[in-house]
Amino acid sequence: MNLNERKIRILEAIITDYIKTGDPVGSRTISKKYPLGISSATIRNEMSDLEEMGLIHQPHTSAGRVPSDKGYRLYVDRLMHKSRLPENESIFLRELIANNISRIDYLMEQTAKALARLTNYAAVVTEADGEDDRLKRISLVPVDSRSLVMVSVTENKKVDNTIIRAENIPDIDELNRISSAINEYIEFYGSELNEYAAGVVAAEFEGSAELVEKVFSAIFKGGRKNSGIYYSGVDHILDYPGFSDVSKAKEVFSVLEQKDVLHRLLKNNSGNENEVQIIIGGENNISQLREISIIKTSCNLGDGNAGIIGVIGPTRMNYSQAVSVISETVSSLNEVIKALIGG
Repeated sequence: MNLNERKIRILEAIITDYIKTGDPVGSRTISKKYPLGISSATIRNEMSDLEEMGLIHQPHTSAGRVPSDKGYRLYVDRLMHKSRLPENESIFLRELIANNISRIDYLMEQTAKALARLTNYAAVVTEADGEDDRLKRISLVPVDSRSLVMVSVTENKKVDNTIIRAENIPDIDELNRISSAINEYIEFYGSELNEYAAGVVAAEFEGSAELVEKVFSAIFKGGRKNSGIYYSGVDHILDYPGFSDVSKAKEVFSVLEQKDVLHRLLKNNSGNENEVQIIIGGENNISQLREISIIKTSCNLGDGNAGIIGVIGPTRMNYSQAVSVISETVSSLNEVIKALIGG
């Protein structure tokens, strides 16, 4: 791609202006607002070349140009200037994290709200998918003659309660024997716990086979369950002109409400830990999000909990500002956690 300095400066001007205004950018706008020292005619010629390269396009025949996904990618990879958060916003983030570091769920919720507030985009915070947080043991606690609570405890001491219903719930002694048998297989198989173990325990407790099968089904389902996802500011998307169309906005919202889809988008991490990643428009392969960009990074939520934080907004989002907010958030998390453990 033959991009000389002049083309680069014109592309940067188009993207900068479009991010600010949301309006297609013409050659006259560039010549008036940006001191490039060249005529409108020359700018038009260069813009034609940029369009042929696929870096910009013309949404309407009478309009100026807007960046393409390819243009945004070149911008964030090569042209974007890093910015710093104002000191008051940095202090706000550090205090929020320091005050809530001992309550991970609440910290995730409040961090999502803070990111949405500081960026004016939708914000998401999620724990890692828990693949390393293996199930340690279960307990079965009777509720009545047809239901019980399965209490699951993981290696990281996370506790989850699941209601299980069956035709006949045995007495507490029998439930304890069933729990002990299942826990032996959990200890032996670990994350590889399988249907074979379920069959063996069901055969051992033939009179409670239905219940045993349901307990194992709940264990398998829990093992595949996505971690908690906290998001805030999804309605901010409506503030941007491209999403004033209600049907288009509904398409985006329908995807963001599917936590399994959102989780897959966020956990697909090809970069290094704490490295900020930017997914632009069609790069995410979900048609409803082709006009959406995602900026995300991994983070340390304390007490052995890993997570991912990110912001979601239109492709014309202010990438530099959003990256600075996310980077500052991760930096504050690391700083507070390091101080707490005396590192």
